Amino acid sequence: MRIAMLSYRSKPHVGGQGIYIRRLTRELAALGHTVEVFSGQPYPDLDEGVALTKVPSLDLYRPGDEFRNPHPREFRDLVDLQEWLLMRSGSFPEPLTFAKRVVRLLAERRDEFDVVFDNQTLATPLLEIEDASVVGLPLAATIHHPITMDRAIELDVAPWVRRKPGSRIRFEAPKIGVWRWYSFLTGQKRTAPRLRRVVVPSESSKRDVVREFAVDPARIETILLGVDDRFHPPTAPRVPGRILAMASADAPLKGIHILLESFAKLLTERDVELVLVTKPKEGGVTEKLIERLGIGHRVSFANGLTDDELVALMGSAELACVPSLYEGFSLPTAELMACETPLVVSRAGAIPEVVGPDGLCADVVEPGDVGALTTAVAALLDDPDRRARMGAAGRQRVKELFSWSAVAARTAEVLEDVIAEYNEENAHADR
Repeated sequence: MRIAMLSYRSKPHVGGQGIYIRRLTRELAALGHTVEVFSGQPYPDLDEGVALTKVPSLDLYRPGDEFRNPHPREFRDLVDLQEWLLMRSGSFPEPLTFAKRVVRLLAERRDEFDVVFDNQTLATPLLEIEDASVVGLPLAATIHHPITMDRAIELDVAPWVRRKPGSRIRFEAPKIGVWRWYSFLTGQKRTAPRLRRVVVPSESSKRDVVREFAVDPARIETILLGVDDRFHPPTAPRVPGRILAMASADAPLKGIHILLESFAKLLTERDVELVLVTKPKEGGVTEKLIERLGIGHRVSFANGLTDDELVALMGSAELACVPSLYEGFSLPTAELMACETPLVVSRAGAIPEVVGPDGLCADVVEPGDVGALTTAVAALLDDPDRRARMGAAGRQRVKELFSWSAVAARTAEVLEDVIAEYNEENAHADR
C-alpha cells in the first residue's frame, strides 16, 4: 500500500502523538508499505524509509513565542489569515487550517497514494478526500480519545471569573476561555460519525468515541498500542525513595496536582523525592502549587531527554505514579511496565486495561483521591519484594500484549479493508 499519514502536529518527545506516528510508520514501512507523513509544526522525528512532507502553519504556538502576531510578510493566503484570526479570537485553529492545506496537497498528488490515514485531526474539510471531484481516496482515522473528555475536566476546574495577575481592575473568564479554546470540537463531532473507519487504542476509548462522537461501533476497530524494544529494565540500582511521573504538568487531565498533594503528605514522614518528566509553564499552576505546598526542594523536572536518558530515568525510580483523571490508553504506563517499574495508577479511562488485574502490575486507586494515592504509594515503598514481583509482571504483560509490529500489521489490515470497501462503492456508482 501507499499510505498518506496525516498529523496536524507531531511533537516528537512529549505526549503520545509523535511517538505513535514514528513507531507506527516505521513498522508499516518494515512490512513493505510506502508511508509518507504530512505534518504541521512541530514536525515528527521519523525513521529511515518514511518520508515527511511538511505542511507549515503560521506556528502560532511555538514554545517561547506562543500566541504571536506574525509579520504581514508571513501571510501566504486566506487560510493563514483565517488561522491568525481564529487564534486571536481565543480558538485553536490548527486542525481546521491543517486540513484545508493538506486536502489541497493531496488533490495535486492523488495518484501517488492508495489510502489516507488521519491521526486525530478530524476536521470537516478532510471529508473532501473521499470526494472524487476533489481528491478521490479512501479515508480512515485514529481517535486516541475524544477531546471532549479533556474539555469536561478543564471546565470542571476553571472558575468563571478571576482577577488578572498584575492588575487591579482587569479580570479574565477562564471558563469561557476553555469553551473557546475547544471550539474545534464542533467540527470533530460533525466529522467523526462520517468517517469510513475509526481506529482506537482501547475498549474504553471505543465506548467514549461512541458516546461522545456518535460513531457507529461497527465502524470502530480497537488496536492496542505498542512499546518499543528500547524500554528495558535498569542495569543500575534504583534510587531509594525516588517517585516518578510522566505527564503534562499543567494539564488538569493528567492529575499532577493530585500527585503533588499526595507527595506533600508523604514528605512529612519519609525521605522521598519526586521527578516529573515534563516542562511546566513558568508561573503556571504546577509551579504555584509546589510553592504553596513548600515541596520545591524535593521536586525536580526532567525534559529534553534523549531516548537513552529517558529509559534510564524511568528505570531509576522505586515506583512511578500515573494519577490521570482520564486516559485513552496511557503509553507511558506501558513503557514504565516494560522498564519493570512498579506503579500506582488511577482507575481512569483505559489505564486499568493497560495494567491488567489490580495488584498484579500496579496498584489501582480512584482518580482524584489524594488519601488513597498516598496510602498506596507508602505501602508499596515499604514492600521491596512486592515491588519486584509487580515490576516483573508488568514487563511480562508488555511482552505479551504491546507490540508495534502487531499494531502495524493490524492497522494495515484495516486500511486494506477500507480501500476495498471504497473501491467497491465507486464501482457500483459507475455502473
